[in-house]
Amino acid sequence: MNHLRFLRYVDEIARSGSIRAAAERLHVAPSAVNRRLQDIEQELDAPIFERLPRGKRLTAAGEMFITYVRSRQAELEQVRSRIEELKGLRRGTVKLITSQGLAPSFVPQAIASFRQLHPQVEFKVQVGDHVQALGALRALETDLILVFNLDSEPDLHPIVFHEQKLLAVMHRSHRLAQGSNSIRLADCASYPLALPNRDTAGRQMLERFLLRRSIELKPMVESNSFELLRGCLYHQNALTFQFESGAVTDGGELVTRDIEDRGFPLGHILMARLAKRQLPVIAHAFAEHVLSRLERPAD
Repeated sequence: MNHLRFLRYVDEIARSGSIRAAAERLHVAPSAVNRRLQDIEQELDAPIFERLPRGKRLTAAGEMFITYVRSRQAELEQVRSRIEELKGLRRGTVKLITSQGLAPSFVPQAIASFRQLHPQVEFKVQVGDHVQALGALRALETDLILVFNLDSEPDLHPIVFHEQKLLAVMHRSHRLAQGSNSIRLADCASYPLALPNRDTAGRQMLERFLLRRSIELKPMVESNSFELLRGCLYHQNALTFQFESGAVTDGGELVTRDIEDRGFPLGHILMARLAKRQLPVIAHAFAEHVLSRLERPAD
């Protein structure tokens, strides 16, 4: 299948923006990459890339060709997956983009438990927001997306849709951690808040709810890093908010509390694939595994 390998050369140039960078990622000589590019452009009778002072950019013809290349690669992965299934093996690679809130705990645990059943499966996981996840899915760079509060779109096929509570998270020594297992948002306003950025699903849901109330939550720290926010909970009596599947309790040092305000909404986790693309068998099996973990009763 050398022709498919040569198509990958073009894909790597498009991703990296230069022949030299593509050659480094492919572990071949730049001259070999350039030669194959010239062969393909000659066969198409059209340039695939514009030659810029600092690299290369796809032409209009190149955009069409790269869509074809990535479609072929995705189809080949499906064929390989089915061949492995026929041989009674459960190998393959699952490509996933997930929300940052699910990256520290939920996704690693799901991968670990899945690989106990299928130890030869590999994973390529990226962390990204809604825009990055949708872009990668539509560019056939990932099999699955697993994100919070993304509304399904016409070209998506939802595999998992699971409701999620937004929880308050704090250190176990925090005053609000004592007593009741639920708290009101008005109680939280009296304490230092470490909040995720406004482009995160939980923060957006929280602020939409507060628009209709007289409560104002002013963060002492605002960050796109959930690791940093969790670290803040050990200092200054701070608290934060996170969806339940993303709430890491650090072995009992941190605790969660339900929000008891009347009418407080539920969020959701969405796992989806492209509607017109059939998943590799092993990616579909992982999606079912994630669903089973989400539906498992809490201990």
